[in-house]
Amino acid sequence: MVRGPAETRDGVELTNLDQPLFDGAGATKRDLVDHLYAVADRILPELRDRPLSVIRARPGSPPFMQKNLPKYAPEWMRSTTVWAQTSQRQVSYALVDDRRGLLWFANQRAIEYHPTLMRVGDRHARQLVLDLDPPEGDDFAAVVRAARLVEQALAESNLSAAVKTSGAKGLHIVVPLAGDPEFDDTAAATRALAARAEAVDPSVATTAFIKDDRDGKVFLDPTRVGGATIVAAYSPRARPGLPVSFPVAWSDLGDVHPGDFTVATVADLLGDADPWRDAMPEPQPLPDDLVELGRTIPVPRVQAMHEGKRRKRAREQAAKNEETG
Repeated sequence: MVRGPAETRDGVELTNLDQPLFDGAGATKRDLVDHLYAVADRILPELRDRPLSVIRARPGSPPFMQKNLPKYAPEWMRSTTVWAQTSQRQVSYALVDDRRGLLWFANQRAIEYHPTLMRVGDRHARQLVLDLDPPEGDDFAAVVRAARLVEQALAESNLSAAVKTSGAKGLHIVVPLAGDPEFDDTAAATRALAARAEAVDPSVATTAFIKDDRDGKVFLDPTRVGGATIVAAYSPRARPGLPVSFPVAWSDLGDVHPGDFTVATVADLLGDADPWRDAMPEPQPLPDDLVELGRTIPVPRVQAMHEGKRRKRAREQAAKNEETG
């Protein structure tokens, strides 16, 4: 493989900048580096002190998720160790606090940046987040219709939120929280907000956690709490053209498409502005009635697990009945 001349920015050596990022990317490694360099001052507040997962791509291979900080990472890169309950192991996550850390990851072909919602040492929630996930093949207009339901539910709950594209097909709606809300209370309030939005028009949106139960509707995902992650504002996504997760004013939702925001367009759209910072409302306390309502709603993953087991038993019983029938 021919290697182009290396460049250095902020003390980080950058190599192979003119290679495609991945098959079908429609962008080079230089495009990625230039974008992250341009938005560094705006994306770093989203990453600082938050355990970071990234999605990387190697030439000839599909993109992959990386959680553990590689052993060959520079010694100046900060990290934190977190116990992963699902995999039952310790994970050493990177903490990207400055431009050189961001550029080092860019040189590793890290395209997507997924920080946790909580910072290292947090004992309380900082944000309430709803992730709007469209069904396969649906257009963005359906997500906008679902976002309007959430907007109404927010108003009914006396809450204000900022909204951004996910960089894929969906939207992220974020409410900054005041006080010291417990993670369980925040999870309950998120479930309740999703349920209120669904109730406005159940033909548009659903809170059904099991994909087969969504009937082609937009999923209002209430599970982004605590150690969960969402892609950072201004992060690219590992898709053709490298779309970017980008802030959108509520009034503009019907006039934009996620494909409008890419590594090729975002720097010019931003100029010197930081619309995600500017759109973020002041932190707000969790409404007590929202928390109380949420406590009556089952935790989606637990409910889905029990429902999955019930359906499996039903299938097995049906198979037995057919054999003995």
